[in-house]
Amino acid sequence: MKTRHLLSIKDLSREDITLILDTAEGFKDVLKRDIKKVPTLRGKTVVNLFFEPSTRTRTSFELAAKRLSTDVINFAVSTSSVVKGESLIDTALTIQALGADIVVVRHSSSGVPHLLSRHMDASIVNAGDGTNEHPTQALLDAFTIREKKGRVEGLTIAIVGDILHSRV
Repeated sequence: MKTRHLLSIKDLSREDITLILDTAEGFKDVLKRDIKKVPTLRGKTVVNLFFEPSTRTRTSFELAAKRLSTDVINFAVSTSSVVKGESLIDTALTIQALGADIVVVRHSSSGVPHLLSRHMDASIVNAGDGTNEHPTQALLDAFTIREKKGRVEGLTIAIVGDILHSRV
């Protein structure tokens, strides 16, 4: 099976987006249970590779991964060999050698998730790459709009604020 990445919202078809939003909607029932876990990704390892500070995104990915029954590693760049000058690719290859199945990456430079997808066997999820893109935030926004308005199609949406430097 070919490794799938989530690098850009543009990589997803309308059907892909609908499936993701429907799956998220269904997961709301899981959150009402006493045990808020499903075995979907049991035996898989997710590494949250965040090269810049994040509270909501990193914590959301950690919690989601745990609810899908994965082992989660939050990679702390500040205490890694990156601070000694280790390259991004060397860091990524080390994570791969340790058995990461999915790498969630946030970086201040545009294109880093795409770069990692060309060098790693793991699935790469773009959790924000500079001023370029944050596809999971786009999906969350679409989910919220659909939840509040009943649909996404045909709506006019205005974004207010510093959208160049804000990911939320």
